[in-house]
Amino acid sequence: MAYSVVIAAGARLSYSQSSVEVLHRNRVPAAAPLRRGSSTVAVRAEGVGINPDVRKNEEKVVDSVVVSELSKPLTAYCRCWRSGTFPLCDGSHVKHNKATGDNVGPLLLKK
Repeated sequence: MAYSVVIAAGARLSYSQSSVEVLHRNRVPAAAPLRRGSSTVAVRAEGVGINPDVRKNEEKVVDSVVVSELSKPLTAYCRCWRSGTFPLCDGSHVKHNKATGDNVGPLLLKK
């Protein structure tokens, strides 16, 4: 049986009993028995990409960084895809996290 949920952000999410069982097999320690009817649910977004508008004309967005060439001793790179200075972090994840309940933060590269 499959279920659908529409959340406030407008993304349609779906899950099924088989996806819940796969989640249990992958996350529950081998010694723990699988229980039917558990409250753990696997969820995936349908029709909504992670990247809202960063370089959408490219087949795949890939950035390379040579750490020894960084100008600062610590540089923050975006992982939420919302930064106006992508690939650098501008703190947009804070607003994203408040709106979605997510916990994403930047990738910090140290020189």
